[in-house]
Amino acid sequence: MHAITIEQPGGPEALVWAEVPDPVAGEGEVLVDVVAGAVNRADLLQRQGFYDPPPGASPHPGLECSGRITAVGPGVSGWAVGDEVCALLAGGGYAERVAVPAGQLLPVPAGIDLATAASLPEVACTVWSNVFMVAHLRPGETLLVHGGSSGIGTMAIQLAKAVGAKVAVTAGDAQKLARCKELGADVLVDYREQDFVAEVKAATDGAGADVILDIIGAKYLARNLDVLAVNGRLAVIGLQGGVKAELNLGALLSKRAAITATSLRARPLEEKAAIVAAVREHVWPLLSAGVVRPVVHAVLPMREAAEAHRMMEAGTHVGKILLTT
Repeated sequence: MHAITIEQPGGPEALVWAEVPDPVAGEGEVLVDVVAGAVNRADLLQRQGFYDPPPGASPHPGLECSGRITAVGPGVSGWAVGDEVCALLAGGGYAERVAVPAGQLLPVPAGIDLATAASLPEVACTVWSNVFMVAHLRPGETLLVHGGSSGIGTMAIQLAKAVGAKVAVTAGDAQKLARCKELGADVLVDYREQDFVAEVKAATDGAGADVILDIIGAKYLARNLDVLAVNGRLAVIGLQGGVKAELNLGALLSKRAAITATSLRARPLEEKAAIVAAVREHVWPLLSAGVVRPVVHAVLPMREAAEAHRMMEAGTHVGKILLTT
């Protein structure tokens, strides 16, 4: 088969479409012929040499895909050759074929085409596990999403609105904020021109955000704590603004607040399977009903993965970037 390879870490040009050995479906796995994969920021880090795949995972980038099952390994039930699926991966999505643990498979939601389904597993699993399974966002609460126009952000806005929460977002320009508003965001903050702490407090009568989904990390830690409501929950899922910052534990204590930090890729198989099962139960019906919809910015041939990475690095996209075989 062919896959995107990374012989040496570097810029987008390090991504090379090359012939590689075919994967094999092992115990508890299925083999999927990939129709499409999606680009995530973690893929950029892997390309640069900062985010190696976990042990045993495919060396090729790509944390989600869609396609058709072509082989079923020992110990797998409930799936058959020919089934159209999308999948959460630890790697290998930028390829013509990938072996997937059966617990990380999802059916394609009704009304969504097979290629577009590749845009869903990583964002749905990340948002549901952090905002709902860990931070327990409830109806009537306020969710603050940093990077509201990203793939994660566009999914978080829609899911929070679907459960009856108020949503505040930060983004870098008026066009991105307009797209967030179309998806249901209530409070729009241009982080280049406005202070999100002041804007969110003003929009909540001084109460602040009950849950914050943060991709920035260290740079925003103090301000996130400032804008966090009493009994608030800060979920850190990215470190685009650095890894180290000073934390005022007194302020955290006085608000009876909680900070969690999670990643998805290296979790044990049973934890991923539990998240995927929860997503299938809670998110997939919303997608099938059209209450939540995929947001796709661009679709490129997989051999042009380098251009897709340049597009993501430029930061002008809204939603997901797909790669098709």
